[in-house]
Amino acid sequence: MKIILIFGPQAVGKMTIGEKVGTAFNLPLLHNHVTLDAIWPYIGWNKDTFRLSDQIRMGIFEHIVEDDSHPGIIFTFVWAFDMQEDWDYINTLKKIFNKESHDIYFVELAADLEERIRRNTTEYRLEKKPSKRNVEFSHAELTNSAEKHRLNSYDNEIQEDKYLKLDVTHLTVEESSQKIIEWVNEN
Repeated sequence: MKIILIFGPQAVGKMTIGEKVGTAFNLPLLHNHVTLDAIWPYIGWNKDTFRLSDQIRMGIFEHIVEDDSHPGIIFTFVWAFDMQEDWDYINTLKKIFNKESHDIYFVELAADLEERIRRNTTEYRLEKKPSKRNVEFSHAELTNSAEKHRLNSYDNEIQEDKYLKLDVTHLTVEESSQKIIEWVNEN
């Protein structure tokens, strides 16, 4: 079973790249907004939105690990490296996917802020993520989180056997996806 965790700051390309990688490996994609966008229209953006989203995600993950015939999953999310609770979340994911038959791949995407701001308003992103359609709010969220949190790792900070960090600032979705596909196939 392949578990591919794709993480990085907002608008770096996690979902779009994850879709291409998912197609290559016949894996479903659970991008972070699937659950969030199912909840926020009913209760707004608050701690309960994120708590309920995590409950749904964990339920999906637990179901997948119980099904030995399941091929795996691609999951995308933002990891704030300056927040202990995000490190704890990663440890929880690692505990869930801890069977010997599970291959966990950690793929970190990076891009400069200017490029992420540009990508934040692409038609495809707005189509797939309803909560990003309020472009002014989304822009503020992106820039504020870039100032408040460290959303990419330091060199050698992540000590996973199957870990790839890819700067996608000047790469197309196809180029980025192909690099990840080749790396997963080699590992």
